[in-house]
Amino acid sequence: MGSASIRADLKADDMKQGRRPERASRRRFLARGLAAAGAVAAGLSNNPLPAAPEVVIPSPNTTPKLRPDLVDEDSPKALEVVQLTTEPDVPSSHLYMEAQIFTMDSKRLVLHRSAHAHGSSKSDPKHQYLRCDLDDDCSLHPLTHETGAKGASVSPDGKYVYYFVDETETGGGRLVLKRVNLDGTDRQTILVVDSPLSGTSFRPSRIYPLSTISSDGKRLAISGFLGDGKTEGAPFGLMVFDLVKAAVSLVIHGPTWCNMHPQYCRSTDPEQSHDVLIQENHGNTCGTDGAIRRLVGGEGADIHVLRDDGTDFRNMPWGRDGNEFCQGHQCWRGRTSWAITSTGTRKPSEAQLIEGRAAPHAGHVGINTSGGVRNDLTREFPNPHFYHFATDIAGTRLISDAAPLGKDARIFLATLGEPGRDPATDFTFLVHPRSSCAKTAHIHPFLSPDGKLGFFNSDESGILQAYMVRGLP
Repeated sequence: MGSASIRADLKADDMKQGRRPERASRRRFLARGLAAAGAVAAGLSNNPLPAAPEVVIPSPNTTPKLRPDLVDEDSPKALEVVQLTTEPDVPSSHLYMEAQIFTMDSKRLVLHRSAHAHGSSKSDPKHQYLRCDLDDDCSLHPLTHETGAKGASVSPDGKYVYYFVDETETGGGRLVLKRVNLDGTDRQTILVVDSPLSGTSFRPSRIYPLSTISSDGKRLAISGFLGDGKTEGAPFGLMVFDLVKAAVSLVIHGPTWCNMHPQYCRSTDPEQSHDVLIQENHGNTCGTDGAIRRLVGGEGADIHVLRDDGTDFRNMPWGRDGNEFCQGHQCWRGRTSWAITSTGTRKPSEAQLIEGRAAPHAGHVGINTSGGVRNDLTREFPNPHFYHFATDIAGTRLISDAAPLGKDARIFLATLGEPGRDPATDFTFLVHPRSSCAKTAHIHPFLSPDGKLGFFNSDESGILQAYMVRGLP
């Protein structure tokens, strides 16, 4: 029996006896505080986990490891980089910057193996969602086993992971919504979509890799292609799943919603919790099977806010003026009703971070939306070129990658002031992730909810892996 099998058997036996298995080797190399990484939150979780399933140990070389070689001489003195995934022959990554994959105590998150920076193949049997326990030496635990698992979201109370099993095909197949406890137990099927969506003739396929869950944990949204494989210009649409009633409704659809990027507002306000940030790609083209041929054209994409019952369609005041273009990355600013997008401008030639609030729809006019409020967060940063970013749940800290993209790309941390007025300040260089920054290896930095830990992807080792940064200033 190999050493990996022995460790797995020992852990299983320990769990049966109610004991914690020893991890002497991990504790030696992480003596400086990996176990403390998950303890950065002020309080303990209200939902302590029972004994977890066996740790995923596909090979003897998959324990997390400190990476002092990724800390630069210009990095903050206390900064440390931890490589969370280390399988030498299977790529792993974080889900996405704004994906709802963290428990609110900042102790546990979901990542996935056999995946790239923008998702995974639905036919890949190696793909798995994993729970990473930061307060248990960053141990990894399997959450899914089904081929085709995608769109994982952690419930706001930290009890569950919702995800889809994509068995769809153009104009047919089925989409299964499942829920599993965060400890990997009590897997349940919530709903199976194997017929046209209610009130329509549409069958979803090409399911978007990311889902989004409402702040009250009652609704889950995801988008997909709605074509039959024969119709030119077939639509894409947003499906909202009622998790209480186990029902689904199609709330918006059309040919320009091919890269919708839906994100529920994280505000706990009863009204704002129904708002969904969505992206519209004007000038896109795709085949009858939904395969995208051109992602966007003309004056580019614009960003909207929609109530999750399909009403109150609004504009975000970004792009569409021939000079400013939305990059296609945006997120809510913590739990506020403000959102942030990354842009590209021709004059000056920059990539800025602009925050804004939704205003009534007045045509697809973006920056020229009447009543739109904008704030250039990067106006005091010299020649800004920012791309992928995220904030903490309070909306007071921001992390972003920055040019030059490629091996010399940088990650910065910044402080956010009053929404709609103040520029971001205290920009602090953190690390060079040394990623190739190819599409499958985007850095995609984000923060733990409490803002005390940073995360990114990199293929600096020759294969994509997930990393954590601790000791943030």
